[in-house]
Amino acid sequence: MNTNNYVRTDLAAESPVIENKQLSDGITVNENKLDIANISTVEITNQSGENAIGKPIGTYVTISFDKIWKLDDTTQKKLSDIICENIKKLANIKQEKLNILICGLGNRHITSDAVGPLVIKDITATSHVEKADAELFKLLHSHSVSAISPGVIGQTGIETLELIKGAANSVKPDVLIVIDALCSKSVDRLASTVQICNTGISPGSGIGNKRHAINKETVGIPVIAIGVPTMVSSSTLVYEALEKAEITDISDKLTEILENGKSFFVTLNENDVVISSLASLIANALNSALTLE
Repeated sequence: MNTNNYVRTDLAAESPVIENKQLSDGITVNENKLDIANISTVEITNQSGENAIGKPIGTYVTISFDKIWKLDDTTQKKLSDIICENIKKLANIKQEKLNILICGLGNRHITSDAVGPLVIKDITATSHVEKADAELFKLLHSHSVSAISPGVIGQTGIETLELIKGAANSVKPDVLIVIDALCSKSVDRLASTVQICNTGISPGSGIGNKRHAINKETVGIPVIAIGVPTMVSSSTLVYEALEKAEITDISDKLTEILENGKSFFVTLNENDVVISSLASLIANALNSALTLE
């Protein structure tokens, strides 16, 4: 049975190459275990590594933690600080003021896809203050921040990339930060993982609805992607159950079930609370990252 046919994931850390520790030339992995989170940093440095993992050359930081609803306020603040520091590192956000555009991808009317728009709701935008009152802007001790939630092509009829490029042409950002829901191959990742990478993103790729990539090549500026796994394909769940049962020779009927499962996705019962909590976690991390110390 070909795993690639049925297992979908947007997480670099879930690549079979990483999980089975079959690292080849062009791939390095660094694990950092903290008291509240595990941080896995995957570096892909050449074409060989890119081919092995199926992800573009770049850095992928996966932060894993306990289920978000189990974390108290103090732990969530510590976790937000960890995410903040990794965003600053990958985006190269330092003390000098930058012009930053934040984009929340996804459909705010579908809970499992709403994390991006919900993050934007809590972002502190400041670029308009800079234009209106330079002295007041200085008191904010903030980078110049603009934020948009462009929706999805089914709502707008316009490719998300084109809307982002239009916004970028207007505000002239130094860095673009995008937030989106991801697909994982494990239900254990839901509500307990954040991936940050410097390679951009292809909206909808995890659910087989791949749109134009949003990256440095298409936008013209560095793109940092923050992703949260919120769903698992049903074919992946069936496949994993068969794998755990050591069933490798499957019938035509099971194959049909797996094929049909590619179009269906599973989320958590607590999805409303989970997505809201994860969005707040990321928004707090971003607001901290974009504050000048």
